[in-house]
Amino acid sequence: MAAWVASHAVHEIIAPHQGPAWWTLVVLAGVIVVKTWFSRRMGMAGEEVGSTALGIEAMHHWSDAMTSGAVFVGISIALWGGKGWETADDWAALFACVIIAFNGFGMFTKALGDVMDSAAPKNFENEVRALALAVPGVGALDKVRMRKSGLSHLVDIQVRVDGNRTVREGQDIAHAVKDALITSSTRGISDVTVHIEPARTGAAPT
Repeated sequence: MAAWVASHAVHEIIAPHQGPAWWTLVVLAGVIVVKTWFSRRMGMAGEEVGSTALGIEAMHHWSDAMTSGAVFVGISIALWGGKGWETADDWAALFACVIIAFNGFGMFTKALGDVMDSAAPKNFENEVRALALAVPGVGALDKVRMRKSGLSHLVDIQVRVDGNRTVREGQDIAHAVKDALITSSTRGISDVTVHIEPARTGAAPT
């Protein structure tokens, strides 16, 4: 889309043409307001439910608002400058192409990151670690792996407990860790795999 718009804009810059109409500024002002509002609402909804699609749609609306703003400036210059400034609108369109390409790349990499099981944010991992360490009987954590699956996350965690505990006690702690992560996380965890290991002698919790 950025390439198509850029090609059209270059053609308009080379070929003389009539300047834009004044009423297009009114339309663009409305588009900027509406698209900005849509972007904020969808961004908040995406963060609330952990939806990549909603987050990308928020970026899409924000891109529309920014490109409309660039065109608004270009048309304003063309109308204010009068004859000889008609191409200001087309130069603004070229600038908008950069915004379109940049946001398109950002949307693509964000979606690709989820498909390729990119690492969860560090603050989310810290949240999971804190919840697990708060469970009675958990002495330390060795590994915490997380990946996104749809609107939720899957967690694989290795927990160290007192080696003198019975197998049943270890399993009870594992279930408690799983329940704590699924019910307490604010970002949506649908499943947790807990591996129980005996605590190392003299090891400090991590």
